Amino acid sequence: MAFQSFEDLEVWQGRCRLAVDVFQTLASCRNFRMQDQVQRSALSIPCNVAEGYERNSNKEFVRFLNISKGSGGELRTQLYISRKLDFLTKEDFNRLVGESKEISKMLHGLSCAVSKRSPKQSKRVRPETLNP
Repeated sequence: MAFQSFEDLEVWQGRCRLAVDVFQTLASCRNFRMQDQVQRSALSIPCNVAEGYERNSNKEFVRFLNISKGSGGELRTQLYISRKLDFLTKEDFNRLVGESKEISKMLHGLSCAVSKRSPKQSKRVRPETLNP
């Protein structure tokens, strides 16, 4: 079965869940600049997946998947700094970083699967191609 929209992609769904988790976890952060920056990074990740999917081009989709993966690295860096500054508990830090790493692996797998498809093929990826 092919995906009909970006909402069908597990990686997009996971990134949305991660963004919500980041927003909820940092809701009481006492450093509003850090809170804002981390939340913006978390939000940009699923947005880039969606934007790339909607471009209707394998090349563009892969490019935006890679941007999203890079934003995941940015988010993890901010989480590490937030933990060092005691803005995150050890438990929250471990959970958020673990989720982020897992979804980055999924983004990599999806990027590889899509980039192997010819330009004439639809970018609607089959589920079996999503497992790296």
